[in-house]
Amino acid sequence: MLQASQVTTIAELQQILHLQQQNLRGTHNESVEKEQGFVTVVHSLPVLQQMHSFAPSIIVKDNETLAGYALTMTRECSTLVPELISLFAGVEKLLYKGKPLTQYHFYVMGQVCVDIHYRGNGVFDMLYQEHKNVFGNKYDFIITDIATRNTRSMRAHERVGFKKIQTYRDELDEWAVVVWDWA
Repeated sequence: MLQASQVTTIAELQQILHLQQQNLRGTHNESVEKEQGFVTVVHSLPVLQQMHSFAPSIIVKDNETLAGYALTMTRECSTLVPELISLFAGVEKLLYKGKPLTQYHFYVMGQVCVDIHYRGNGVFDMLYQEHKNVFGNKYDFIITDIATRNTRSMRAHERVGFKKIQTYRDELDEWAVVVWDWA
């Protein structure tokens, strides 16, 4: 039975790292990545522990098996992952609905991944719905960026309700900045 919850144990963080390694960009050939999606950033256990000290991430488990995860990165985490520093810096300069993003309460979706055996079973939607359930009273929205060539992830985020507000390119890829507004 699939169950969404916040991360509570080191073992769950280790499961996240294992699933991340299985889905890293470059692990599979380009056609598999195009069809199944991929994750770009590698985290370490100490970094995940720091992130979770600010706000625990959301996972979906099937009994003890990790089906998927969605990493919560509050603004206090902006320097923990070097690959995401440019996202945080760029976000600070953006306008949303005519106001600087800094005037809103938001956090960044640090990464989302669903185990290949659970794709197509609603896990992605469960992860984001649990984010809204847990953090919806405290934050105005979630913001994240998605590699534009990761079409599976782009479609899934649009289905949940994310809207693109900007596209940019850095040394890693071209990215779409998307917001899921809870207002």
